[in-house]
Amino acid sequence: MPYEKLLKQARIGVYRAASREVQQLLQVSLRDLNAGQKNLDVSSDWAYTMAYNAALQACRALMLHEGYRPRGADQHATVVAFIEETLGSEFNSQVHLLDQMRRKRHRVIYEVSGLIGREEAEQAIAFAQEFHGIINEIITGQISLKSHE
Repeated sequence: MPYEKLLKQARIGVYRAASREVQQLLQVSLRDLNAGQKNLDVSSDWAYTMAYNAALQACRALMLHEGYRPRGADQHATVVAFIEETLGSEFNSQVHLLDQMRRKRHRVIYEVSGLIGREEAEQAIAFAQEFHGIINEIITGQISLKSHE
């Protein structure tokens, strides 16, 4: 059974999302990509955070599309674990980067100001744009996941 470990741990729950819910999350992802780009000159920390949130919301859209949603505490980490299982080894480097961004975003929000430089924020935005595109193509059936064949 897919996602058995996450289900047993009660980190995810079965959820039948309406297609508009999936599309709304993809729109939030695009909003945050746009906002991140516009904030590069204001705050690299916030541009990075927005890029991370854009990638996170795209992942949440895929989660809903697959019929699940995160539950309980540590939902960001749960989304990353779910996406790792969903995308499989073909996307290991992207999932690893997403998890690194998750951890660094936590530090930016709660611990350290000025942690992110402009170049890193620009790289995060570029990654989030690419990742959003991949997830959108999976949702629309343009990319088939090996784990779903």
